[in-house]
Amino acid sequence: MTEYGIIGAGHIGTALARTLIEHGHTVTIANSRGPETLADLVAELGPKAVAATAEEAAEAGDVVIVTVPLKNYTAVPVAPLVGKIVIDTNNYYWERDGRIAALDEGRTTVSSMLQEHLPESKVVKGFNHIMAADIQTTGSPAGTADRRALATSSDFPEATALVVALYDEFGFDTVDVGPLSESWRVERDRPAYVIRQNKAELEANLAKAPRTLEA
Repeated sequence: MTEYGIIGAGHIGTALARTLIEHGHTVTIANSRGPETLADLVAELGPKAVAATAEEAAEAGDVVIVTVPLKNYTAVPVAPLVGKIVIDTNNYYWERDGRIAALDEGRTTVSSMLQEHLPESKVVKGFNHIMAADIQTTGSPAGTADRRALATSSDFPEATALVVALYDEFGFDTVDVGPLSESWRVERDRPAYVIRQNKAELEANLAKAPRTLEA
């Protein structure tokens, strides 16, 4: 059992909270509007879930999931995440986040930006290229033919290993993309983004991903 902090209670954050609890973990979840607005969700999730502020969720989690709009990533608390593995589910939606030249021009990645914001944390990309509803419904036991695969990426092997284990626990194979500098391969609008694919298909889609996209 692991205590997970979740910063962000949108579709992905909520789906991850439900799935983590199903697998015996505990969750401290926060949103931008205050813990009182999460009362109904926590009541639904049951006794293994607690509503909190972002700072409290960051403090409580042995592992912390950041699943906020990219435009808000600098609001993620820094000090309580020092030394911790931080799973980044974020994606760049310029329509929501505004244009970010460094991303448009291929000079950085979404998760590299979070890593720069959290210099003493161990950021790892995870769950960014799967629809929220699919997290609970498309997993299958290890060894299942055509098992769905998801990608991960980190500059820290221990962070990658944690996500590989969590994916397997949830019913997914893993393709390790390598360092965060390569995590663009699984970002929005690339071939691997939010489609169901097995490990071989995911590897092929990652390999053919374009570094930059048409504006």
